Amino acid sequence: MSTASETFTGDVGILDKERIVAQPGFNRWLVPPAALGIHLCIGMAYGFSVFWLPLSRAIGVSQPVVCADMSLISALFTTSCDWRVSDLGWMYTLFFVLLGCSAAIWGGWLEKVGPRKAGFVSAMCWCGGMVLAAIGIITHQLWLMWLGAGVIGGIGLGLGYISPVSTLIKWFPDRRGMATGMAIMGFGGGAMIGAPLADILMNHFQSDTSVGVWQTFLVMAAIYFVFMMGGAFGYRIPPNGWRPEGWTPPASAKQSMITTRHVHLRDAHKTRQFWLIWIVLCMNVSAGIGVIGMSSPMLQEIFGGRLIGLPELSFTELDNSQRAAIAAIAAGFAGLLSLFNIGGRFFWASLSDKLGRKNTYYTFFILGIVLYAMAPTAAGMGNQVLFVSIFCIILSMYGGGFATVPAYLADIFGTQFVGAIHGRLLTAWATAGILGPVVVNYIREFQIAAGVPREQVYDFTMYILCGMLVIGLIANMMVRPLEAKWYMSDEEVASLQAKTAAANAGPTGSFGIGKGGFDAKAAFAWAVVGIPILWGVWVTLEKTAALFG
Repeated sequence: MSTASETFTGDVGILDKERIVAQPGFNRWLVPPAALGIHLCIGMAYGFSVFWLPLSRAIGVSQPVVCADMSLISALFTTSCDWRVSDLGWMYTLFFVLLGCSAAIWGGWLEKVGPRKAGFVSAMCWCGGMVLAAIGIITHQLWLMWLGAGVIGGIGLGLGYISPVSTLIKWFPDRRGMATGMAIMGFGGGAMIGAPLADILMNHFQSDTSVGVWQTFLVMAAIYFVFMMGGAFGYRIPPNGWRPEGWTPPASAKQSMITTRHVHLRDAHKTRQFWLIWIVLCMNVSAGIGVIGMSSPMLQEIFGGRLIGLPELSFTELDNSQRAAIAAIAAGFAGLLSLFNIGGRFFWASLSDKLGRKNTYYTFFILGIVLYAMAPTAAGMGNQVLFVSIFCIILSMYGGGFATVPAYLADIFGTQFVGAIHGRLLTAWATAGILGPVVVNYIREFQIAAGVPREQVYDFTMYILCGMLVIGLIANMMVRPLEAKWYMSDEEVASLQAKTAAANAGPTGSFGIGKGGFDAKAAFAWAVVGIPILWGVWVTLEKTAALFG
């Protein structure tokens, strides 16, 4: 058995890929908590809806200062009018547009420089963006918030999202699904921790002259910076040729694949199937992301005083203390959705191995249409249990869609270029980041302007989201196996595999790095990320009692 070694030159910096090659004795179970440290922080993007209502009265504090006929352009620069929720929602849209674009643009750069540098840049962008957004709140400049949290923070989201995936696959070739699932789980669960934390901080910092959001941004940026830097510097990559002790690669392809052949990256986007699956993902994500982005205001405005045992009071009739109480409950709702977002990524992806990818998406769309159509009825009945249950199931399918689509691509296009094809498909997420929130936010504003009671402003939106799912359902029905002309020849595949084999030529084995175990260092690393997760689950379940009470 060989041992791993590193040879540094004076040009190698602390962030460079050469610095993070693991040495003999390293425990691979230290890498997943490093990934979680980053993903749990950037996953707070899902929980930003807790800031919308407080920010909509950043000047008025107790009541919004409303300016009639304020356009989106004037909202970007006004210092005398409070922002509308729809204006703020664009920042949420920017998150996911920039996430998808930056993941696609800088995925190749990540492979060259390694996960530590990508994680470091992600931390600087995400946390620096929050600081800049806080300055935007202080100066009441919406464009500065958009630039900070939306654009710069969105780039940090993309880099942080992709930073651990390939590294974890290399460390866990024997458990690839579990490894990538751990990282994606963290991104889905960020709001479960961040939303209630933000609510606590806003309540602490609020005063007669401030809603407490800019202070909350600064504190959370500092906390996230510590965790993300810990994650970035905790990354290690295995030596070339590393394999877990006693493990050998499987000899045959997965039986669940529709095809055992492969499509080249240059041809994938030319096929009808690529764009049909693009529509499938875009419609599934658009519907879910629109709800996530407005989950906190939606619950507060629909149920109002019912959330605190005062069913006779609508949202507009509540006083400040009562609004603070229902805001805390709504933060718990956002956390509960995050919990189902996490669980859905494991549940639905695992079920797709038995149902098949196409049938799994059929389930997402058909069940989703029924549930979205039922939501206005549940709201009209004042049935909190049914309403919350509907959206928990919907969000489980939203998370499940992300976890299932890579396997769907592998079924259709083979595995040779599935990672790069998946990267291109994430542009569907960027598109959904515009489509979903815009539909929900602007229909809400239109309904309010038309005099529709706040508890009913989301009804029409739910039917629009049903229509999106119908489009996704039709696209999924049209997905068929590829024609033979799109597949690479056996000779072309052999040539590519020969190049890969040549690149990986050299000694293989564990290099003194075994499968690892739960030693003291690993226990500490997992506790650092595990304790916040458990706290988030506890707070979520505690606040859920108010929803179901």
